[in-house]
Amino acid sequence: MLEQEPQNADAQNDETGPPSDLDTVNQQLAAAYPELSPQLKLAAGYVLEHPVEIAFQSIRKSATAARVTASTLVRLAKRLGFDSYEQFREVFQSAVQASPVELSGRASNLRNLASQTDDQVFLDVGDAAFDNIGRLFTADTQARVRDAARMLLGAEKIAVVGFRDTFACAYHFAYVGRIAMPNIQLIRGQEGGLLTELAPFGEKDLVVAFGFEPYCGETVRALDIARANGVRPIVVTDTLRSPLVPGAAITFTVANATPHFFPSILSAITLIEVLLAECVAFGPDSLVDNVASFESRMREMGAYVSNE
Repeated sequence: MLEQEPQNADAQNDETGPPSDLDTVNQQLAAAYPELSPQLKLAAGYVLEHPVEIAFQSIRKSATAARVTASTLVRLAKRLGFDSYEQFREVFQSAVQASPVELSGRASNLRNLASQTDDQVFLDVGDAAFDNIGRLFTADTQARVRDAARMLLGAEKIAVVGFRDTFACAYHFAYVGRIAMPNIQLIRGQEGGLLTELAPFGEKDLVVAFGFEPYCGETVRALDIARANGVRPIVVTDTLRSPLVPGAAITFTVANATPHFFPSILSAITLIEVLLAECVAFGPDSLVDNVASFESRMREMGAYVSNE
């Protein structure tokens, strides 16, 4: 049977809007706790005691762990003034992502998960992956993808920046993107060459930068150099509090929460695929010709092995 909540249980809505930080959420939950219904108390107790799980887990898994229904978690979020559970959980994710990323601590958490059940790690990483990608496909993101694709198609040259944990993102964008758009260049910054590599880029150009907590000093430096030269940045990061955001023409904040010991790049890679697909879909016919020409060259050089 579905639990019944009093009519006024969800009526509390601070006129100043929902709390924007985790400390305030915890304070408001603690203050409201004595007046909550039994089901909302279960939900609130779990939220107060498991902030990391709320950030990482799907609503279904959190509800199961708290021994309530998903709708109860939604009601708890709305009681605090949030429009949705996703908005509520973003406060927890921002708090987790804004804290220093301690890889050893995450690795230890994986061992703890494994001690619960044999398949817990597998299921939790899978839940986080599906949820991160699901959060990417919104109407707001779609509009920004279209705007970013127009900017990319209109740029004379495109620099791509991402170091350490996000180098894989930058490399993937540059490698795949150059197949259709030869004006894309991966910035490596090796042996002190960051300034030299970025010097040719100016006001008619773009820089696409990737960076998650902990933010890489070289990426911030590259953006400073690019902006000083009038290059417009498109930034892919994890929160609007990121040091990569100031001065960006377009910012994408992608979810990277995961029980894995390293921040997930799955959403960023998916965003890259969407951006490049939009460019080819809405760009000139020459982009398709470039892809066909690349494939022909690779086959002629024996780059592909036939399975016949």
